Amino acid sequence: MPLSMNRDVFITCAVTGSGGTQDRSPHVPRSPKQIADSAIAAAKAGAAIVHCHVRDPETGAPSRNLAYYREVTDRIRDADVDVVLNLTAGMGGDMVFGPTENPMALNKDGTDMVGATERVAHVADCLPEICTLDCGTMNFAEADYVMTNTPGMLTAMGRMMTALGVKPEIEAFDTGHLWYAKQLVKDGVLDSPALVQLCMGVPWGAPDDLNTFMAMVNNVPDDWTFSAFGLGRNQMAYVAASVLAGGNVRVGLEDNLWLGKGELAQNWQLVERAGNIVENMGARVIGAAEVREKLGLVKQAPRA
Repeated sequence: MPLSMNRDVFITCAVTGSGGTQDRSPHVPRSPKQIADSAIAAAKAGAAIVHCHVRDPETGAPSRNLAYYREVTDRIRDADVDVVLNLTAGMGGDMVFGPTENPMALNKDGTDMVGATERVAHVADCLPEICTLDCGTMNFAEADYVMTNTPGMLTAMGRMMTALGVKPEIEAFDTGHLWYAKQLVKDGVLDSPALVQLCMGVPWGAPDDLNTFMAMVNNVPDDWTFSAFGLGRNQMAYVAASVLAGGNVRVGLEDNLWLGKGELAQNWQLVERAGNIVENMGARVIGAAEVREKLGLVKQAPRA
């Protein structure tokens, strides 16, 4: 299909993630205050959306602590910048199998499997405009780790998100995830038009070559909104590729730690560079208010 470049582009900053990057860069935020401060700086640099995980402030390990999410939410909401809040709901579906001859002896340190209500509890408490919905199960990087999202779990979580008035951002790591996302819309679990994040280069999902990327793009319904990112050194290349293909962009320390060779990045620097690329392509970077209007988002106050 012919390319139709996006002329009005929003930038999402994925602030910290849940991967083991906390000891690889001093700029990866750990505490709720650090995460919120980094998100606010990214918003001031041009990010319309900030995508937030939380971590244990002492160890940097990924966390599902509701108090951390609430502190991040409150700090961002109270800041002197308008930004769309996007909280992960990917935590709680982590399964690390045991050795190959005894796989059901699960690794208890890495396994974190909880029910749908608990996976969405922080979303119900904080009421962000957006939360993520990882739309499939896949082998994910490490040898015995499986990111687990069954159709039943996704249906339950999707219904909860829709009922809360929080728009799910479908995280598609491969074409089959888009296939199931369309089924969720057909079944009335998710509203249409939907919002999709195309996640490129995450082992072992869709590789980040352009043929695979365009296969992903061509599987997104025409009336849906999509964004895309590539990991590591391809992050900025995917800023250009996504805009050219009609999409929006995501950058941030969740996906890439580097500004250049030997130069560790901060979130605001990655956002600033992405904004320069977008504008140098002849497109316009849009802000939070336009994103809410474009996506039909509702800004709600967190629960008392």
